Amino acid sequence: MTATNLLPIRDAASILAVRRDGPEPSVLMGMRGAKAVFMPSKYVFPGGAVDASDATAPLARTLPDTCRQRLMAEQRGQPGSGPDAIAAAALRELAEETGLLVGRDTGAACDWPGYREAGLCPDAGALTYFFRAITPPGRPRRFDAHFFVVDAADILGDLEDFSRACDELSHLHWVPLSQARQLDLPFITEVVLAELSELLAAAKHGQRLPCPVTVPFFDNRGASPRFCQIA
Repeated sequence: MTATNLLPIRDAASILAVRRDGPEPSVLMGMRGAKAVFMPSKYVFPGGAVDASDATAPLARTLPDTCRQRLMAEQRGQPGSGPDAIAAAALRELAEETGLLVGRDTGAACDWPGYREAGLCPDAGALTYFFRAITPPGRPRRFDAHFFVVDAADILGDLEDFSRACDELSHLHWVPLSQARQLDLPFITEVVLAELSELLAAAKHGQRLPCPVTVPFFDNRGASPRFCQIA
């Protein structure tokens, strides 16, 4: 067994911010740097590893019950990362990498940049748990990646203002779904986009995005890849 197969699997969270106010749905994506260790020069969704501090982040609302149950349905890669910590990581990464906030005024602001200045706490209740995939062996880093969807209607402020974003993602823009697969994408991102297209096809005009019937899970922890649906 090689050293890369023995790498720890860290919990990670990504967020698919979806706009439905144009002629077709679009999703927010950016390009990772050419020198990045993990997925260099690929277009991805905002996201990153779960930090220990995410477990203590004050949330305006916790995840919906169905999402919490699905997050807890199978053992995760990083013991101690509860559902709310993973959801908090998704919202923190969105704020850091794009400058966009999903939050509410609870009278006690979160200390994260952006939220602190706005006097808000991140709102995990606006998220929908959507997809899960564990990085296969042999990669320089391995993650137990959890994907969430948020409707752009729940994002505060100007959806085109990325002035507060860090420099981790370049070329940030809202990509029409019909054009997204023309970008240089990781394989798993292509799969996630296909699932998103199906979810949006089931969405009724003027209503909130529906909760998926099940959450697809690509499990690469064992000797052989395993695929299942988390109900």
